[in-house]
Parts: sequence; C-alpha cells; structure tokens
Amino acid sequence: MFAIYATQAAPDDPLSALVVGELPQPAVREGWVRVKISHASLNRHDLFTLRGITAHPEGISFPMILGNDGVGTLDDGTPVVIYPVLGNDDWRDDETLDPHWNIFSEFAPGTFADFIAVPKRNAIPLPSGISALHASVLGTAWLTAYRALFTKSGLQPGQTLLVQGSSGGMSTALIQLGRAAGFEVWSTSRNDEGRALAEKLGAHRTFASNDKLPHKAQAVVDNIGPASWAHSIASVARGGTTVITGGTTGFEVDLPLIPMLSEQITVCGSIMGTLQDMKDMVTFIAASGITPEIGLVLPMEQAAEGFRAMWEGRTHGKTVFTH
Repeated sequence: MFAIYATQAAPDDPLSALVVGELPQPAVREGWVRVKISHASLNRHDLFTLRGITAHPEGISFPMILGNDGVGTLDDGTPVVIYPVLGNDDWRDDETLDPHWNIFSEFAPGTFADFIAVPKRNAIPLPSGISALHASVLGTAWLTAYRALFTKSGLQPGQTLLVQGSSGGMSTALIQLGRAAGFEVWSTSRNDEGRALAEKLGAHRTFASNDKLPHKAQAVVDNIGPASWAHSIASVARGGTTVITGGTTGFEVDLPLIPMLSEQITVCGSIMGTLQDMKDMVTFIAASGITPEIGLVLPMEQAAEGFRAMWEGRTHGKTVFTH
C-alpha cells in the first residue's frame, strides 16, 4: 500500500530519512479495526521520529509509517476520527499515565498511508458538525492543547491566558480553544504576520516575543522551550500555572526557584489527553463552531513539501495530507 515512512534516524537531516513509497498493509489484530485514511495531519512529532527523538527507551523500529492523527472510514463505511494514544490493554486509568503509553508511529504504524489498524476504542465516530478535513487535526496538538487548558491550567472564564507563540499548530489550537472557553487570550509572536494571525483567530491582545506584559497572566502555556522559558516564568501571576506542552527550541532550561517559591507558581507538563478528553473536545468544537486553523493542504504524494516547510519553520496552523 502507499505509505509515507521513516527509514532511519537522521538527527541532523531528518528529510533524508523520509520516503514516499510502498509498504505492506498493517495486520488487523483481534479487537482492532481497519481504517481507510482520507485525511491525516502533520505534527512536529513526525520530525522527531525522523530525527530518532523519542521518550521511549526501546527506541523506534524502522521503517516506521509516520503520522499520529487522521480521519477515514471503517470497512462498513462509518466515518471515524482516530484517537492517537495506545497502551496496555489492561490499563483502566488515565491513558496518559499508563507506563506503556505511546502514539501511532512509535510502536504501531501511523496514519500516513492508505490504511491503518487501530483498536476499536480508538476509532471515534465522526460527528456531523465537523468536516473530515478539520477533524484530522484534532488528535495530537489540539488534544494536548485541550487538556492543557481544561485539565491543567486551572483557568476560569475571564482570566488571562498567555500563549507563547501564535502560528504553529499548538499555538493556534490554544488561541481558538481559549477564546471559545471565555478566557482573555494573549499571544506572543516573533513577527507581525504571526500577531495578525493570532488576532484573526481570537487573541484579545498580542505582543512581540519576550515583551513585558501589562499585567501577569493566571496561566501561561509554553510549547517553545528555552527561547520563551524565562518570559513564561516572569509572566505568570502569583499562584498561577505554567503548562509545558512542547519544546520547539529545545528541552533544557534553567528553573529559577525563588519565584517558584515566593510566587507559589505551579509548573506542570501536559501531553495528549484521555479518550474522554478527545470525545469532550470533539463535542466542544462542534458545539462552539470552532474551525481549526489549517495552513496547508497537500495530497499525500506531495508530503515532502509539508515536512520541509515545518523543518524550515514556514508553517502556520496545521498541515493536512489528503488521499
């Protein structure tokens, strides 16, 4: 079958390990179903896989079909959106805390292919209020953003949310979800184009990267890392929360303890979400009329263009590959 896959770990030149070609169809295990993919969205995680970066000590077995998120149809024609988190079949708690948790394209083939095999519970019926195109972006960045805001941040409607960044898939999701939830949404950007996009998506105010704010925010969500970290800690209000959802500029930062102690700041990580989070988010998006920001739509055969744009930092919103 047609597939987009990584042949090896290429830390410094990830695009050299990217292949658009043919691989065997994945086996459909007992309790799993086959999904014919129509739309699948690109995530920074796909670049991490190409570079061999993973949180799992077992590493990645290559070749590996890329893609975490997608939409398609079951063999009986039912349209579904894929919940990307996998784990131990016997785990009955928060899926993100399962010691064996992983997502598609780590241990199981991903969504950038004609077909994917998924556990039955991971195939969520697609509601009529969301198109396949827009649902295809919801599994990773949007799910992580949803959990960061509604489970981790502690924000109440009317309180201030600072989103570090404005144009990436995570940042645009945070801005759109935050505005729909009734938060006062602020966003930072390195350029005027990013600020304009954030305002178009619903940010109440925008600022240049690392600018001092008019007042501190009750919650800051940072998916950038070292380039914004000092600003995130300086910008969170007393008793507030900084939520870490990624590290586009790296993963090593200094942690100043005095403001943490004196201002009683909470710092926490948030990654992915539970199956119930995913279902709740899909319902919330359909009910609130959010149209997820999509910057680029390409046929899967041209996927290398989308990967290159992300690697070179030229993306805004999400990139979707279509079949």
